Amino acid sequence: MTRKLAQNTNVCGVTAAIAVIDGKWKTALLWLLEDRPHRPGELRRRLPGLTEKVLTQALREMENDGLVHREVHDGLPLKTVYSLTQFGRDLSEALAPLSDWGHRRLEKLAEAQPAS
Repeated sequence: MTRKLAQNTNVCGVTAAIAVIDGKWKTALLWLLEDRPHRPGELRRRLPGLTEKVLTQALREMENDGLVHREVHDGLPLKTVYSLTQFGRDLSEALAPLSDWGHRRLEKLAEAQPAS
């Protein structure tokens, strides 16, 4: 899905929601930020395989979509902290039933696999 869909007002609601969480890392970032604010380095350590470039891009897109708040604290070195906005929390709550469905699906798949 393209980023253009995240700004398109002529799409269905499901498409509009998926457009802002599309990508490999955004749902994981939402999940981590549900607990508490995180610094970028903490997020990278908690998500092995996530590069700094991709993290920065995902957080910028999520900030532009109103899901996360970026706070820069003065001092040396500068300290940047990301947290969910209320809009981001609303999305996270809306995704909870989908997550439950996904876990049930994974359980069904595990039951269907022959024992090794």
